[in-house]
Amino acid sequence: MFPDFGSLEILLILVVTLLVIGPEKLPETLRALGLWFGRLSRSFNSVKSEIEKEIGMDDVRRQLHNEAVMQEMKRIEDEVKGAIDPVTQPVSIDPAADHSETTEVASAPKPVSEAELEAQHASKLKQASTGNNQEV
Repeated sequence: MFPDFGSLEILLILVVTLLVIGPEKLPETLRALGLWFGRLSRSFNSVKSEIEKEIGMDDVRRQLHNEAVMQEMKRIEDEVKGAIDPVTQPVSIDPAADHSETTEVASAPKPVSEAELEAQHASKLKQASTGNNQEV
């Protein structure tokens, strides 16, 4: 909204202002400008708050926040399901492979802890890698 002034431009503006207004009237002028900017800022903020009240901005903000929270919860839920699903889905059994180990993992009870989930996942990866090596 406001232009971006560098320190050199501000210094130049201050020097020109000092030369035009003079050192005697400068404090009074700066005080008057400060009062005007304060009034302008307060009136802008009051108009802004009135407009926000009229359009129900608080409700819109609350709804947007709730939607963002729900999306985050869904993302986390999908992430957790994605991490659990590969472990709990039934194992596809290769007819050429030895069935003794795969049947044991497929019929195992659902894991309760994260360590059990990791152990089951590691055993499935091991079985998959040994199955792929046997096919080659």
